[in-house]
Parts: sequence; C-alpha cells; structure tokens
Amino acid sequence: MNIEIESIIEIAEAAGQAIMNIYDDPQSDFGIEKKDDNSPLTKADKAAHVVIEKALVNLSSNIPVLSEEGGLPDYETRKNWTQYWMVDPLDGTKEFIKKNGEFTVNIALIENNLPVMGVVHVPAKGITYYAEIGMGSFKRVNGEDTQLFVRKATENIVAVRSKSHAAPEEEEVLARYNVSDSISVGSSLKFCMVAEGKADVYYRHGPTMEWDTAAGQAVVMAAGGKVYKGNTEEELFTYTKENLLNSSFLCLGL
Repeated sequence: MNIEIESIIEIAEAAGQAIMNIYDDPQSDFGIEKKDDNSPLTKADKAAHVVIEKALVNLSSNIPVLSEEGGLPDYETRKNWTQYWMVDPLDGTKEFIKKNGEFTVNIALIENNLPVMGVVHVPAKGITYYAEIGMGSFKRVNGEDTQLFVRKATENIVAVRSKSHAAPEEEEVLARYNVSDSISVGSSLKFCMVAEGKADVYYRHGPTMEWDTAAGQAVVMAAGGKVYKGNTEEELFTYTKENLLNSSFLCLGL
C-alpha cells in the first residue's frame, strides 16, 4: 500500500488542533491524571489519540496502530507485525502542562523494525517536521517546506538535552564528542534539532518508550543522521521489542 505522507501530516495537524482546543481554553483544567508509571495524562492526550486512531484506521485498515493511549497488544501478536503505525498522540505532556509550547504529535510508520516515515507536528508553534526514508526530511512552516540535513560538524559540537529529564551519565558520553555547547528542549523536538543542524548530539540515558522516539528517529535518519542503541556507534536503534521501554540511545548528526 502506498501511503502519502501528506495524509499523515493532515492527521497530525487535526490531532494538534484537538490538543490546542484544550490548551487554549481558559476554563480547562486539562483533566490531569497519573498513569501507572506516575507520568501525567491529560484530556488532550486522549482527544488526540481518538483523532489519530480513527483517521489511521480509515486510511489503512490493514495496518495495525500502536498508540501510547490505546490498547497495547501483547508481544506474541506484535512480533509478527512487519508494518505498523507507532503513535504518541501528545509527546511532552509535562511541557503541555507547563504551557511552554514544546510538545508534539508523533506518528511513525514502522517497517521491519525501523521507522520509514515520520511526522512530528508542533501544534503550539505551527511547525511540522516530516520525513520518508529515501525521500528526505523536511520542516514545514506557514506552508513553506525546507529540506533538512544534519550538520556533519567537526568542531563547535552542540548537544541537545531534555528539559524534564537529566542524567549524569550524559556527561561521559558527550565528553567523547568534545561538545562545546548545549541547548535544552522538550519532547521529540530534540531529534528535530539534530535533523535541522541546530544540534549534533542527543544522548538519552533515562527512560523513554518506543512511541516517544520513532517519528523523531525517522526525521533524523532521513536528514542523514543515525540513532544507535546504547552509548556507542555499534548497533542501530530498532523497534518491535518485547519490552516497549527503550534502552538508552545515541542520536548523532556527525
């Protein structure tokens, strides 16, 4: 089946509008709950999930949807999937609650354990990053598309770090790359910073889930970068694992 990425962009934007309807409502309390892992869940997470799941099923009923806010099939079912949608309806819920605008809608198409298409929509900023492996990585602002390429820098290396998570293990890894400066952003925007050459290294030691990283990884890879498992450049970061909890990973635009 030939999936048009414009269809996925439209779905991400529709989910983003559902999020912003809640974000911009002065009467909304966001309906904040705590999930089993103590992470926050809001009305906006749920609203975006409903929009995305319905639209993806209508678009491609033969392709399973794995969403953070949907029912999670067991591994015995998932391990046989050669193609499926990986969705985080609202990545950066903590940033959403803080109202700093640094949250995203993430939709990725996984084929044979790697993301081959990804959309990262930033509803509060009206920006969309999108990519297809082999076709390139792009940033859309006000209808204008710019192709993205990693910087391949050899000096003045910039790291991007999490706004809500930090780990001392980062320092050891970043030291290997002679990082001279760092920036801090929330959600999957960290991958996008590497893809567009605003940062060169993103190392994450702390916990993430597969839906947190898939779309951003597609954007980086299509821009010429790599994402590796662990803290070395030995094994590519892959999906469809038995445990949806990610290991540490190293994202490089070098």
